[in-house]
Amino acid sequence: MTTTSFHSPPPGWQPMEPALSVRQVLTLERVLAGEPEVVAGAGQLDRPVRWVHVAEAADVGVMLTGGEMVLTTGVLLAGDETKQAEYVQSLHRAEAAAVVLGLGRAFPAPPEVMRRAAERCGLPMVVLHRPFPFAELTEEVQSRLVRRKFAAVSLSESVRTALTGLITAGAPLQRLLDEVAQHSGCPVVVTNLAHRVLATAGERPAVDDVLRDWERIARQAGGSEGDGWIRAELGGRGERWGRLLLCGYRGDAATGRVLADRTAEALVLHRMLGGGSARTWEEQSAQSLLTDLVSGVVPARQLLPRARAAGLPVNRRTFVPLVVPGGVPGRLERTLRLLGLSGLVAELADGATAVLLSLARDQRAEALTAHFAERLRTESGAPNAVVAAADPRTVWEEVPAGLREARHVADAVADSSAALDLPAVVRLRDVHLRGLVRLLRDDPHVQSFAERELDGLLCEAGQELLNVLRTYLATGRNKSRTAQLHHVSRPALYRRLEAIQARLGVDLDDFEQAASVHIALLAHDAQQG
Repeated sequence: MTTTSFHSPPPGWQPMEPALSVRQVLTLERVLAGEPEVVAGAGQLDRPVRWVHVAEAADVGVMLTGGEMVLTTGVLLAGDETKQAEYVQSLHRAEAAAVVLGLGRAFPAPPEVMRRAAERCGLPMVVLHRPFPFAELTEEVQSRLVRRKFAAVSLSESVRTALTGLITAGAPLQRLLDEVAQHSGCPVVVTNLAHRVLATAGERPAVDDVLRDWERIARQAGGSEGDGWIRAELGGRGERWGRLLLCGYRGDAATGRVLADRTAEALVLHRMLGGGSARTWEEQSAQSLLTDLVSGVVPARQLLPRARAAGLPVNRRTFVPLVVPGGVPGRLERTLRLLGLSGLVAELADGATAVLLSLARDQRAEALTAHFAERLRTESGAPNAVVAAADPRTVWEEVPAGLREARHVADAVADSSAALDLPAVVRLRDVHLRGLVRLLRDDPHVQSFAERELDGLLCEAGQELLNVLRTYLATGRNKSRTAQLHHVSRPALYRRLEAIQARLGVDLDDFEQAASVHIALLAHDAQQG
């Protein structure tokens, strides 16, 4: 898996010193002077050392709380093998990190009984071959541990302050995660309880590597941590609703744990306060994915891992791109659930709502789309509501083009005077000339044609006449209906139509010239829309 490089953290984000392990204690200069030798438990030297304790009594375990490195000369154990074995067993029961025995008058050589007992227990046992003042070791280790404890408190407060400041400023969820990803140097992932990815942050290649392997990662998300994978639960008042993951964190594990815990606290607060958005994290996730698909800025194949991680079935599926003009995302999601359909729903920038259905290959795409549209009309109480649809796609790379086609169809019917006559599901073939013009509206030749044909009415003074022209053409050049809609007399309408013809230099009674002006007006309206 690709890993990201570390960024230089700002003041307050300095990582803590690494936790001291038994192995690291043995490499300290003062300890090396005592010529340490590991005689048992060599495979457990990476145990963390929480404290250093000097103890001689056989029942030393009652004085320990776990994680201590115990120093002894063995004076009270010499000559009594039973006490020697019990001493080691007592340390094991207390979960001590290691035992260090200074050789000397009590034990000129490593005692075999203690060594065997330590080996059986998996307890690291170290002997010092040269006289060594234990006070120097305790002073060295304790000072390091105390510094680390203060660093942990400082880091915790710095992270909390930085993230709380962003929340107070109304920063969106993505801004918080970007901040954490920058200073953790690894991908950051937020999921719901169903392991659906709601948000990610980090360098794009590393995030994509994580999402490509997300099915395996999701299965292990509830298991033990390790190898830089740090998990923090999201929730409050006894109820969990999500999870935060630092994926492949390469720094000190304790620093990563502080980052994860403080970030989790901030995300809970962010969600409680609404996060500066009326949309849920699930809605924001779907919107980001569908917006990227529609825009085409990111290749579809690169978005496939995000779609799969977001919970959309993608293997051997038929995709149906839909756009609902004026659709309410929550209502559309409820309709999908009622029909048992899989899909993503997101509001687009222009107020329309995109729906990407994912159907099994043996499901009838057109019939289910029609059922969805009819059910939506019933649920919304809008009998004239329409669903703009593109033809089904069986190849993921064709989905962006399908979404753009559905959006063009939705644009074409959004302001159509014939909307009342449209079926529940509208496709490109149903919007005829209007649909073609919408598809071509950004073409420079079409734009130039519209300006040339309508030049005499595009000034501010011509707007009233332009509205009359629009109504006249939309009604099939019905003069009586046009006069009625504009609340003018027939003679007054005739005068306006004459003014329009004079300004444009056309004869609206000529079919070809009227058709040319009509196409130009459709193109002009499409560009303005």
